[in-house]
Amino acid sequence: MRADRLVATLLVMQARGRVTARQLAEELEISVATARRDLEALSAAGIPVYPQPGRGGGWQLLGEGRTDLSGFTASEARALFLLLGPRADESDAARSALRKVLRALPATFRADAEAAAESVIVDAGGWDAPASRPPLAVELLQQAVLERRVARFAYTRWGGEAAVRTVRPLGLIETRGVWYLIADAVAEPVVGGPGGVADAPDVPDASRRSYRVDRMADVVVEDERFERPDPFDLDAEWAALRAAANAARHRTEATVLVDAAVVEEFRGWVTGSSAGGEAEADGRVRLRVTAPSEHVLERRLAAWGREAEVIEPVSLRDRLAELGAALAARYA
Repeated sequence: MRADRLVATLLVMQARGRVTARQLAEELEISVATARRDLEALSAAGIPVYPQPGRGGGWQLLGEGRTDLSGFTASEARALFLLLGPRADESDAARSALRKVLRALPATFRADAEAAAESVIVDAGGWDAPASRPPLAVELLQQAVLERRVARFAYTRWGGEAAVRTVRPLGLIETRGVWYLIADAVAEPVVGGPGGVADAPDVPDASRRSYRVDRMADVVVEDERFERPDPFDLDAEWAALRAAANAARHRTEATVLVDAAVVEEFRGWVTGSSAGGEAEADGRVRLRVTAPSEHVLERRLAAWGREAEVIEPVSLRDRLAELGAALAARYA
């Protein structure tokens, strides 16, 4: 969805008062389905755009007859820029449209609108598969970011148990449908559990971390306010945390001999498997496997007990031996 098209939709509605999806499609030279999706997106974002049923209906922007954006409330302006800001880099036209909209806002709203535009990043790359829909907690966290309020939630690390986190929210990232919160922890997080994005080394502040929103529960925005670090660059923080998380994914390694017949399947299933491989005299292939921790390696390699043998480290061999003994005892 392009920011310049959404701005154009708003301006058309302000000029006409009420439009149908077909009229908007003809005006902007887009499909009717695209026009309807844009109208629904503006309405869902909190902009006062509402469908009018019945004969002569369509979509209406409340306060018809306005020809500028001065009638927007502060919350509506923030909602608009939360929707458009992350997409402003799509084109020069989008950036130009946002600047024009910003200039049209009342001066008292501009700071909030600018903050909203800078509080969310849509990252075209990323680690994870797309989610079906944004978590409901995103709206609450956006409020916390914009109002600089402390947030509290129960957080479940990958492979771990839920623990309460209290944080100062600084920004939100959406990457391939998965949302992350960048925040400063008010209290030190509990140490332990295997890898994951939030388990990455802290960069650059000892309390600054990223949290997957879909691992949160019971999100609460507190009354307590905080001062946002100055300067703070969300793009730079996200890049640093991504680099740290990627490094953390490979901080533990093992050497494994894999049966030649299943090498390609092994590489496909075991994340962090070396792309190369040296053939041994017995026909097996030597691979290097990486993971955030030995615990993760143990879980990943346990399923390959018949086709793969860990050569080193010895500690991982011991863990797998203990697991094998436990399985033999249970299923003997």
